[in-house]
Amino acid sequence: MSHDNPTQWDFTLASHGLTVALPAPEPTQLLLVDDEPLMLASLSVLLSNQGFVLITAASGTEAMQKLSQTHFDLVLLDLRLPDMNGHEIMDYMNGQAMDTHVIVTSGDAGIDAAIGALRRGAYDYLRKPYSREELLKAVHNALQQRRLEAENKSIAWKLEGSERIYRYLVDSSPDIIFTLNHHGMITFVNDRVQPLLGFSREDLIGKHYAELVHGLDIDRADFVFGDSHRDHRWSRNIELRLRSRHVEEEGRSFSIELMTISFGEQRARAANEPAKPQMLGVYGVARDITESKRADELIAYQAYHDILTALPNRLLFKDRLNLALLQAKRKKHDLAVMFVDLDRFKVVNDSLGHHIGDELLQQAAVRLKSCLKQSDTLSRFGGDEFTVVLPELDRAEDAAMVALALQKSLTLPFLLAGHSVHISASIGVALYPQDGESVDVLIRNADLAMHSMKDQGRNGHAFFDRAMINRSSERIVLEHDLHMALTRNELEMCYQPQVDVTTGKIIGAEALMRWNHPQRGFLGAGAFLPFAEESGLIIPISDWMLEATCSDLLDWNAQGGERMYLSINLSPHYLERGDFFDKLKNTLQRYLISPDQIEVEVTENICIRNPLAAIEQLNKLCQLGVRVAIDDFGTGYSSLSYLHRFPIHVLKIDRSFVMPIEDENLQFPVVLAIISIAKGLGLKLVAEGVETEVQKRYLKKAGCQVFQGYYFHKPMRQGALLRLLKGQI
Repeated sequence: MSHDNPTQWDFTLASHGLTVALPAPEPTQLLLVDDEPLMLASLSVLLSNQGFVLITAASGTEAMQKLSQTHFDLVLLDLRLPDMNGHEIMDYMNGQAMDTHVIVTSGDAGIDAAIGALRRGAYDYLRKPYSREELLKAVHNALQQRRLEAENKSIAWKLEGSERIYRYLVDSSPDIIFTLNHHGMITFVNDRVQPLLGFSREDLIGKHYAELVHGLDIDRADFVFGDSHRDHRWSRNIELRLRSRHVEEEGRSFSIELMTISFGEQRARAANEPAKPQMLGVYGVARDITESKRADELIAYQAYHDILTALPNRLLFKDRLNLALLQAKRKKHDLAVMFVDLDRFKVVNDSLGHHIGDELLQQAAVRLKSCLKQSDTLSRFGGDEFTVVLPELDRAEDAAMVALALQKSLTLPFLLAGHSVHISASIGVALYPQDGESVDVLIRNADLAMHSMKDQGRNGHAFFDRAMINRSSERIVLEHDLHMALTRNELEMCYQPQVDVTTGKIIGAEALMRWNHPQRGFLGAGAFLPFAEESGLIIPISDWMLEATCSDLLDWNAQGGERMYLSINLSPHYLERGDFFDKLKNTLQRYLISPDQIEVEVTENICIRNPLAAIEQLNKLCQLGVRVAIDDFGTGYSSLSYLHRFPIHVLKIDRSFVMPIEDENLQFPVVLAIISIAKGLGLKLVAEGVETEVQKRYLKKAGCQVFQGYYFHKPMRQGALLRLLKGQI
């Protein structure tokens, strides 16, 4: 045990908590100093049964030697020693700051010896001869005082250690810890306030809490802090913004837990009145929640907004539409819901890249929003689709005017990474209450109206009508049935012969797909292939067509005679598939069909989809030996600059140009122009839809070599065509 602090506590802050180590108690040690052997023996006998460790010294020199080697709790010291007096020994002990009590014994009757001993810190002075009881009482009292002093030191040390730990924990806290007196003055604040708010402790001690609270929150702070005087057992949680001295921020948000500080009791004012604790002030812990609030706000924003365009998303749009409907029902006025789809967005996105597509959506959103009032809501519903709600609508014509404004806003080209891009919009409009009274019904009906506009040619707006629901339902049923058609073997091929104008013989045929629907009967390709294009079924259907036509062509070849060719229509989606060429090549090889018997028909619209990829695919077909025909030439978006670059062998004049020919003496410039183009490019011409003798003579005279139409043959099944071919042999 240390001489300086025999009851020292060992405080250790460890990573897992606070540990306190207490020393083991040691036996009480007494030093008996007297030059008379009988006296020493008598003292030893007297004190031996008290549980003390007794050590004796017969001289001052021996006493100081033992004092320097061993710690003693009590020394019984005789003043008269042969080599020095007791005062000198006490001076030595005081010089060494020994924590030892001293009881002086002396036979000297003078007062000076006693005064000298007491001045040097002696606990007691016993004049010889003293009684046994007097000595034991003095020893007991000295040791009792020593124990009390040790306990007081231990308590003081524990208090000091506790204060040190408390200060460490408070100053190491990630939160601001503070106290206020009952006047609202700051009486304590920890060091955490400096890095968080830029204030030092000295800046705030003695200041009113209003110095720290942001001005916008001061009323709330006054209410809560003022409420503390009403109830002495009081605690509150409050969120406040506190002022900051940091340049980059005006203030930070804190979640503050407050409680009153009260202890001690006031004197009761009446005998039967209970005592009340004295309220000293308020203790508060302020936790910085600025970043978590920002994160929460960002998450909330992202949950209800489209990140790309910063517009409300589908969830927020429905919420606002629901609110607008409640107001419309209460105020009995109309509203409109619009569904806006950007035409040709997929072409831009696929050809120029998704980053250009994203920029196009952003610019389009800005233009669309500029056409609306602040009370209107524009949202990005998904992909290239936007929705609009027009609350408090006076007339249906107002919705039409807004739709026209939205269309007009998109007419100017969009400049995107050096590209000038043109788009339009198809807009569907549903009105409340006539077109629906719920959020989902109005959105669905506006969507149906938008798709109706797309079917009508796009770049316009259409109002919902009930017939659209029936058409939509029929469409869904038809798409489902089309999925089943392949597995049920309901598809079959028909062929319309193509006739040589000179010989009148069948030299080829166009393959036409038909659907033998179990309820609807025999359906032409136009009734179901558009649905196949949209649903993705065009790929497996085209695969089936390749197999079926090559199998039939094998039967044709088995008839003998001149080998005829077969013209097959290919969807641009199928042609753009990377594996199309390999599929066709493998199918021809399996059925032993020569490539020169196959003519692939593509529409001229392929020029605007992905012309470079189309040219690559068609070149591969030509290298294989397959001919390429442009079907419906002149009905789409012709691009003569691309036409001469395509590896084309045949131009087909669409029946829409043939039908008006009713007088062979008149001029039909479009037909003549197409024939001139074909002659100029060295292409074979096929006229579709020839149904009269006049049409036949006019086209033959104009230079057309091959005819196809009802005047010669209607589309027929494989068996009927085989019989015709047998008749030509």
